[in-house]
Amino acid sequence: MNEITKIETTLKDWETDQEVRWCPGCGDYAILKAVQRTMPQLGADPSNTVFISGIGCSSRFPYYMETYGFHTIHGRAPAVATGVKLANPELDVWIVTGDGDGLSIGGNHSMHILRRNLDCQIMLFNNEIYGLTKGQYSPTSREGTNSPSTPYGSVDRPATPCAFALGSGARFVARGIDVDKRLPDVLKAAHAHKGAAFIEIFQNCIVYNKDVFDEFAAKKTAASTQLWLENGEPMLFEKGAKGIALDAEAMALKVVDIVDGDWQAAGVMVHDVTNRAVAHMLVELQFGDFPMPLGVIYDDPAPTFEADMGAQQEKVVAGKTADLQALVGKGQSWTVK
Repeated sequence: MNEITKIETTLKDWETDQEVRWCPGCGDYAILKAVQRTMPQLGADPSNTVFISGIGCSSRFPYYMETYGFHTIHGRAPAVATGVKLANPELDVWIVTGDGDGLSIGGNHSMHILRRNLDCQIMLFNNEIYGLTKGQYSPTSREGTNSPSTPYGSVDRPATPCAFALGSGARFVARGIDVDKRLPDVLKAAHAHKGAAFIEIFQNCIVYNKDVFDEFAAKKTAASTQLWLENGEPMLFEKGAKGIALDAEAMALKVVDIVDGDWQAAGVMVHDVTNRAVAHMLVELQFGDFPMPLGVIYDDPAPTFEADMGAQQEKVVAGKTADLQALVGKGQSWTVK
């Protein structure tokens, strides 16, 4: 997040004149609108904002934001974003990627931008499928997924985006759902974080993987299937009837029942966004036995890549006078007559 002078804008200031071209009913529409509504609340400046994407359905995003933008090549948005941020650290950089773009061909780039801790917001749209290229299975597709590239069902064990991010050294990890009204709050928290902020957004692919997240995303069952985390608050779900506690003997999390609202007596944990060990446990919870953890899972800032690079550069050039001719002639050189 950059220290910027807040300006007054409206949703319309962030919309472009481009026709939004996603399949009718695609979750990308909801995410786009959530971002466009959030930007004015941040006091962000369109002329100081850059959206950078790779390849995939999600990567059309920069066309629909009235900001600067790059639609780059497959998996390489983090590399371009790094160049942009180093060239102008004052820019507010957002990366838009998908589970295929960011975790397959772009997995190494995603890892490096997270471990370097470039100051940017990374939105990974996870629909557990390759949508743009017509429904092949992706790195996050579940075992048994039938697709054109896995006609007998996928035998791969799926990647967990948030576990990948934490393992790569991310200092901010969060989850949201495309149509959930709390997604803007997650985006605001990511923007407030100084460093690389990773947000996994569960996104419904209406054509090739329809309603794959309904088991926890459906509103009618959300109270019992979603665990919305808030720093300093107890980990409660099922309208406060259940919670998450630590099994000290097994060194694992467990679900506990709460009697008469006394969550302390049940041993329910209070969420601490700076606790990396618990964050690892939360992102690895198996849905079904546990609710789906959502919201800000981990948030513990550290020095950013561009700040460290800038400090190093200042140290290197301190007390020196710029002399291009001396630099060119340094070392082995010769004169041609």
